[in-house]
Amino acid sequence: MPNMADEIASIQPDDSWILAQRPAKNPVNPWQPYAYFVEAERTANGQIENVAAIFLANRECPFRCLMCDLWKNTTAQRVPAGAIPKQIQWALDRLPASQHIKLYNSGNFFDAQAIPPADVPQIARLLRGVKTVIIENHPRLIDARCLSFREALQAELQVAMGLETVHPTALAKLNKRMTLEDFERATKYLTKNGVAVRAFILLRPPFLNEAEGVEWAKRSLDFAFAIGVECGVIIPTRAGNGALEKLQTRGLFSPPRLESLEEVLEYGVQLKRGRVFADLWDIEKFSHCDQCRSQRVQRMRRMNLAQVLVPPIACNCKHTL
Repeated sequence: MPNMADEIASIQPDDSWILAQRPAKNPVNPWQPYAYFVEAERTANGQIENVAAIFLANRECPFRCLMCDLWKNTTAQRVPAGAIPKQIQWALDRLPASQHIKLYNSGNFFDAQAIPPADVPQIARLLRGVKTVIIENHPRLIDARCLSFREALQAELQVAMGLETVHPTALAKLNKRMTLEDFERATKYLTKNGVAVRAFILLRPPFLNEAEGVEWAKRSLDFAFAIGVECGVIIPTRAGNGALEKLQTRGLFSPPRLESLEEVLEYGVQLKRGRVFADLWDIEKFSHCDQCRSQRVQRMRRMNLAQVLVPPIACNCKHTL
């Protein structure tokens, strides 16, 4: 019977394998964002302010990462010229006024097949007057376009990039087509030119057990801050894209525990090297204890906003790693 190392070595996820595991996409309207909301966030200047998040509908990302489920809300073809500005305006017309805007497009802002380049100047005009704009992009698509967009915005620009993990085996198997050197190069290019970087870090990606997931998320935060990242976001790896369910049946993936996310957030906050947030979307599903679930989630919300440790939650629940 093969051991775990042999089982991991036998898996070589590529585009064709990942695509074969997928369920159907959700229908989206190319003239409307598929989601938008405002939430409180601690900004880089230490204030707690409203941040508007607009989730744009556009063509699927060409980097088909093993753990990604954002493709569920994408189109098969590039959206028509003018559609992305219309989506942004749609959301702005319906959201409370905010000085901080996240434009998340399920992929890469500077992928010309996702955001038509001709739309970028109009997008910049729509957002003139805000303090901060946050976009997402793959490290290999970081170049002078970021700087041109920042100048057109006349606002602070932050680029969010998926670091995912510094674990060498897990990162290589995510089909991300990125090395740590790629991420470091992109980060240093942006920070040298006055653009802040936000890093997405996975808690317990495939091929790691619970203890390894916690340890490597901490190491990933260390790496991110060492190269100049300003903000780290810890994302518990979620099933739901088909590929992770397939790996789960083979014992190669399991979602992390709520307490593990709490531990990594504590570690990051204590570093005092930059903002650290726990991603709390649909977070209750990661808890195994009905008694302390809501208290733990509220504790992490408080730490996200305050960026200081708050008293731990006492509970009799015990779970093995």
